[in-house]
Amino acid sequence: GLPPGRGTPADGEKVYATRCATCHGKTGREGPNDVLVGREPREGFPFARNTQLRKTIGNYWPYATTLFDFIRRAMPAAAPGSLNDDEVYGLVAYLLFLNELIPADAVVDSTSLPQVTMPARDRFVQDPRGGPGQRR
Repeated sequence: GLPPGRGTPADGEKVYATRCATCHGKTGREGPNDVLVGREPREGFPFARNTQLRKTIGNYWPYATTLFDFIRRAMPAAAPGSLNDDEVYGLVAYLLFLNELIPADAVVDSTSLPQVTMPARDRFVQDPRGGPGQRR
């Protein structure tokens, strides 16, 4: 269900600098709002053991497509939904690159984005109760 469009980390870097850095920091590590970049810790189930760890795209988000959807619908906070699809693909590519999940020359689009395996993907489990309308 992803829309047409495409973006690269280089495309996203430009958008990030103008639309995101004020809230998330120049490198995505500073804030003042959510920290977006960081892969540590890389093993185990760290958040159950240490609730002080910062949850980032690189260590917590289970699906890259969810990142696209969130940015498209909710960012930037002052003007949600104002980014076009190419800008969103570029931002996603840039953030995945900063989190060491794709190479600098990657092209992110509706075909390649679902193929990105996020490090935290296997840390989440399905709710056995099902979703809305599927409760037993």
